[in-house]
Amino acid sequence: MNPKILVVRGGAIGDFILTLPVLSALRANFPRVGLEVLGYPNIACLASAAGLADRVEAIEARSLAGFFARGGDLDPKLVQYFSGFEIIISYLYDPDFIFQTNLALSSRAQFIAGPHRPPADPKAHATDAFLKPLERLAIFGADPIPRLPPKIEAAGAVPRETFCLAAHPGSGSEHKNWPEPLWADLLAHLAEATPWKLLLVGGEAEGTRLARLAAVWPADRVEILQGLALPELATRLRGCDFYLGHDSGITHLAAAVSLPGLVLWGASDREIWQPRGPAMELLHSPDGLPCLEVATVLKATLRLAGRPGPKLP
Repeated sequence: MNPKILVVRGGAIGDFILTLPVLSALRANFPRVGLEVLGYPNIACLASAAGLADRVEAIEARSLAGFFARGGDLDPKLVQYFSGFEIIISYLYDPDFIFQTNLALSSRAQFIAGPHRPPADPKAHATDAFLKPLERLAIFGADPIPRLPPKIEAAGAVPRETFCLAAHPGSGSEHKNWPEPLWADLLAHLAEATPWKLLLVGGEAEGTRLARLAAVWPADRVEILQGLALPELATRLRGCDFYLGHDSGITHLAAAVSLPGLVLWGASDREIWQPRGPAMELLHSPDGLPCLEVATVLKATLRLAGRPGPKLP
């Protein structure tokens, strides 16, 4: 039986995508080793769909509860599961070492604890912080840019002959969002100034916002994708030409499929959390996102997308 490595990673979409360099580095350095993820299947499925993990198990499984309790009742099937790994790398928040202690009762695997969030001091980009624990496996200088290899096929992507703008007018937190009326104004200008198609993407957090914003765009040139499975969304984003969004997991997903774009950035520390790589440009207002003017975003969008700007009133 081939040796196996387990990566334990909870967190939101952006947290997982910023941990993709860890999986890529492990895959590159141990190509014959089985690589598995214990995480949220609706997010971690990105890794299996892209060939970066061989298997995903659900971290929210009820049978795991004992592993998060001091002196907990450890499920025999999970004890057997954990005992099958030679290396376990955990990015869980475990300040009292409860999970680590219970794993030690189940497995002789080398245990490597990684940060669940990047430390504030010393400051480093999230991907660098998540890669740092791999030095214990003699992995140095790994590629820090999250990438989803094109194993996620482009079937069903928007045809490339028509320029397509993908926009995600939301995030996991309302304070990270540019106000909806400004989005509506921007999209109305773009709809009039360009022949572009618009792909509005989002999840449950966006509620009816996508439908309201779609109403300002010609109906035959707009499509709403809400609640799409992440591998399918990655496929659709790969088929677009430009991206516009906030500090969000979907923005990190767009960056991971090498989609160029513009990010309307709020108060998050850009040194730690900005999308990695040259394809995304950040637009920030020191007075807060509501003070970012529509004309400024419109001009930057058209410039970065390689389209001349219209004359504004």
